[in-house]
Amino acid sequence: MTNSPTSAQDAADRLAVVEALYRFTAGIDLRDNELLSSSLAENAVSDFRPAAAKAGFDYPVMKGREVIVSALTTSLSTLDTTHSVCNPRVTIEGDTARMDVLVEAQHVPRSDPSRHYLMKNRYDVELARNGDVWVITRNTVDNVWRSGDPTVLSVV
Repeated sequence: MTNSPTSAQDAADRLAVVEALYRFTAGIDLRDNELLSSSLAENAVSDFRPAAAKAGFDYPVMKGREVIVSALTTSLSTLDTTHSVCNPRVTIEGDTARMDVLVEAQHVPRSDPSRHYLMKNRYDVELARNGDVWVITRNTVDNVWRSGDPTVLSVV
């Protein structure tokens, strides 16, 4: 492999694309709304419907950075979560990118840590370059497998 400026820029862009999802998941886990917001385009769309349906409940498509941050913050407010990101496959075309990635998401009620819901999800993520960073423009989440108590996700 040659170390040309093009390949160095390609590698930097691929890392920056994955970094957008790291900001997204860390923002959720750390309850850091600023970090979570930094991962999203202003008009981002987040679609958890495929994964939610497999867990037995409805979750609406969320549109807009503020709506997504508010909805995730509210729906996960009683839970401790950990998200692990692996196997990202990134395709970049100019200032847009697409990433297929696996995300394992653990959900544990703070009021009852003996319960949990663990999901292995496939994220289909569309991104755009925004200045020096990449941001998520659309994220569709489907579930590969799950274990535990899905009612953990409906604890208020």
